Amino acid sequence: MAEKLQEYSDSKLDKILKGKKRIEALINNMHDAVIGINEKRKVLFANDEALKLTGLKREDLVGRNIQDVAVQNDLVRLMAQAILQPAVTDDGHLPVKIYADQKESYFEKEIVDINITPTGETDAQFIGQVIILKNITPFKELDIAKTNFIATVSHELKTPIASIKMGLQLLGNEQVGTLNKEQLSLLEGISEDAGRLLKITGELLNITQAESGMIQLTMVATPVDEIIHYALQATKVAADQNQVRIQVSADRGSLTVMADKDKSAWVLTNLLSNAIRYTHSNDVIQLGIEQKEHQVVFSVKDNGPGIAPQFLEKIFDRYFRMPNEKGGGTGLGLTIAREFVEAQGGSLSVGSVLGAGSCFSFTLNRAE
Repeated sequence: MAEKLQEYSDSKLDKILKGKKRIEALINNMHDAVIGINEKRKVLFANDEALKLTGLKREDLVGRNIQDVAVQNDLVRLMAQAILQPAVTDDGHLPVKIYADQKESYFEKEIVDINITPTGETDAQFIGQVIILKNITPFKELDIAKTNFIATVSHELKTPIASIKMGLQLLGNEQVGTLNKEQLSLLEGISEDAGRLLKITGELLNITQAESGMIQLTMVATPVDEIIHYALQATKVAADQNQVRIQVSADRGSLTVMADKDKSAWVLTNLLSNAIRYTHSNDVIQLGIEQKEHQVVFSVKDNGPGIAPQFLEKIFDRYFRMPNEKGGGTGLGLTIAREFVEAQGGSLSVGSVLGAGSCFSFTLNRAE
């Protein structure tokens, strides 16, 4: 018997069983919920964290087809949505909110395909999948605290900056008293800096709205001409200073969109401001308005330096700035613009040729 036990101890079977127990112990001690299924969607294992979150007993989950479990358990159905319904767009990158640990907690879902290459073969073979639910609550709480902090500080700064601008306007009024050239130059510099600060605080407030999902919209039937007029008036001074002309080409007839007038005008103003900044003196910016089916397309085309292909999507990321970027932007404008447009049911895109300019386009739904 001792000899047989020694043979078993030295055998591959014993090593395989020990390895299996090590893996099971490792998975069970993970802080993330883990569920493993085979190629036939049968649940092979589920760690303690997964059982705790789903509220299921091990025998109610392990050994059963995950589709049968999903019918009875909402969380399992959410976790396995991409497996059970591949045709349905799965927002796996979005945090999942679950009541856990006696509070609202946030989790990130990941599904990993398991492929192996059998001995003596060259092609990989699919043998199952592992579903992982990562607890990101501490990071989400920090992100929420950061967003609230930025919103509070920006809101508190807006009032004193506006008061400074008003005081500067009074100082520049000759009825208060005359100023010499040096004083006027200083006054102009301070006014520009105050305006820049006011713009930054406004952008920070807008981005906190977008981050918190609390973008406040007033959707009404809005004439496109009003949006264009506002944007042209807001950028007139900058265009004149840079000796840039904005040429408007619009479809004939009065177009109306179902949109938030202020936010839509802000988006167009931002795109025109960017175009003015990157356009050479005595050049022209094309502002186009085109009707396409049930949408109106706004486009802003410049003849500036253009954008390299690797940066075309990055420019919409928060705080991203192009290498050697001209001017002192915050890197928030395009992020906010896309959030505002998408919140209204439209889309914002860019096309560019390096060295030949860029064209930014956004759509808004027509008012029926």
